[in-house]
Amino acid sequence: MVENNEIKPQEEILDSSAAEKASEIIDVEKILEKYDRESASRTLSSFWKNMVRFVCIVFSLFQLYTAAFGVYEAQIQRSIHLGFTLVLVYLLYPARLSKRKEGVKGVDVLLALLGLAVGAYIVVEYSDLMMRAGLPTTGDIVFGAACILLVLEASRRVVGIPITIVAIFFLAYAYYGPYFPGMFAHRGFSYTRIITHMYVTTEGILGMPLGVAATFVFMFILFGAFLHKTGLGKFFIDLALAATGHRVGGPAKVAVLASGFFGTISGSSVANTVTTGTFTIPLMKSIGYKPEFAGAVEAAASTGGQLMPPIMGAAAFVMSQFIGIAYIEIAIAAALPALLYYLAVGIMVHMEAKRLGLKGLPKDRLPNLKKVLSDGWHLLLPLFVIVYLLVKGYTPLRAALVCIIVTVAIAMMKKSTRLNVKDVLDALENGARSAIGVSAACACAGIIIGVVTLTGVGLKIANGIVVLSGGSFFLTLVLTMVASIILGMGLPTTAKYIVLASMAAPAITKFGVPVLAAHMFIFYFGIVADLTPPVALVSYAAAGIAQSNPMKTGFTGLRLAMAGFLIPYIFVYNPGILLIDTTLPEVVLIAATSILGAFSLALAGSGFWMRPLNIIERLVLFGSAVSLIFPGIVTDIGGALVLAAIWFLQKQGLERDALK
Repeated sequence: MVENNEIKPQEEILDSSAAEKASEIIDVEKILEKYDRESASRTLSSFWKNMVRFVCIVFSLFQLYTAAFGVYEAQIQRSIHLGFTLVLVYLLYPARLSKRKEGVKGVDVLLALLGLAVGAYIVVEYSDLMMRAGLPTTGDIVFGAACILLVLEASRRVVGIPITIVAIFFLAYAYYGPYFPGMFAHRGFSYTRIITHMYVTTEGILGMPLGVAATFVFMFILFGAFLHKTGLGKFFIDLALAATGHRVGGPAKVAVLASGFFGTISGSSVANTVTTGTFTIPLMKSIGYKPEFAGAVEAAASTGGQLMPPIMGAAAFVMSQFIGIAYIEIAIAAALPALLYYLAVGIMVHMEAKRLGLKGLPKDRLPNLKKVLSDGWHLLLPLFVIVYLLVKGYTPLRAALVCIIVTVAIAMMKKSTRLNVKDVLDALENGARSAIGVSAACACAGIIIGVVTLTGVGLKIANGIVVLSGGSFFLTLVLTMVASIILGMGLPTTAKYIVLASMAAPAITKFGVPVLAAHMFIFYFGIVADLTPPVALVSYAAAGIAQSNPMKTGFTGLRLAMAGFLIPYIFVYNPGILLIDTTLPEVVLIAATSILGAFSLALAGSGFWMRPLNIIERLVLFGSAVSLIFPGIVTDIGGALVLAAIWFLQKQGLERDALK
């Protein structure tokens, strides 16, 4: 370990087996429960554990059935999905976190049954509801009010109080509209109108966000659960170790590479951090990285997982429906920015290792690359299959279904990855459990969207942002970024995206920005908000593993992830980096100059190249990075010349140092 900036000799550094032993004593569940509310489920007795397992498996089988044979009418599909979600929330999550070990209470069983009832009511009354549209009965009002309250409480339990407060504020706005000032005042709506709009129509709770969760998102989460069960996560870590563990600062590069790989199948930054970090963080500390830096590397790398195709965060699927662009187009557009993000983080890690003089791990203590690939190459095939299917025009729903089947079949190729009946049932259960938080957040976000569609407040807020910025495009972007980071303190990425897509995206598109670029801007800042202090849950989770100062870890992670704050500004000013309206030669040029830009940005952030960089050199390199990443011949040439000039100065300085 490093203490007072002194580095221990290589022979005193722990090897990977020691780091693996260290990772075994980390209480993963405790860290997840503390920083990932979705993991803070209650301790269940044998009976309730089996009951929840049964409900989860049936839930997943229902989703598989509809994916295979066709989804039901929108309200029916979504209400059944909502019913399952509410039942599981109230059985798994206590009203207070401190009551996790007290088991299922009678009131929770009652609420779970009510959750089942509000979902079943739509199914049973569907025909009559369609016939009497606009003429609600007492039953509609009672079940609708119950549904709103159940969704609010469910989101509070599994997601957190902030999203519930936001939803309640919007409901109050719908009713008390005349009392709001200026441009935000409206005539107000009755309880009956609000309740029916939220419950009966597809504009509220059963709206588009829950619709996406009830189809694409659930299936991709289930696909990820099957991939994880095959041992793909371990394969990614072994592959990263074999490929980079022996290089300068190897364990940190392992963290970046493994988290990037894992991000292709995981949409949760915290889960990514804990899954890979329990191994990579002790490994980084073992070769001399400070605990704060080790935690920050893992946090920055894991945060980028939601940006990494082919399986991005749930918000990307919501975006696809929101703007009417195929998911595969969004994934293709996101590929280059995601690679730039990881490249910048990786180069910073490399430069930090060079600055500290850290070496990698001995090759004889690392997995053999050929053996790792020989044992697990087949586990990567489902990822290639899903990309192929999406490119060929399959819907995400059907592509995910096919790939779940392909995953099970491919896993049978080798005994070490073969899935038995218990493994399949575990994957079905884990998939449903992992989907609960997303579905609860989407249902609650549906209330917010419902108020937006009912009152038209989204357009008013968009106009307000433009007015507040004085008509400045740059200030509009800054205000949107700040709003995203503030919302990120309490809302999960999907809910955060939904809120801002309804209210802030229209403000950006007023300046002629392509819709995809505007929504990707919001998407990016919704994700990096997880890394932004003072509420940086990903950094805090990493700090819990690294046993480091959370705030120091958070700010270090922020520095490592600075590319995530720069790239969104670049692609709204020039969408070429998202491959919008570009030719193949332009794509090649953009990719080449962007890689140079990421290199320049990493140097500016790390403060080291061939030797330490002074503050002037770092500022100049930051300007070079912006010029290179921003598409354009003039800016590319200028950025490249600046980078070359700094290289020359560094080389001259290195030669002078050698003569001393």
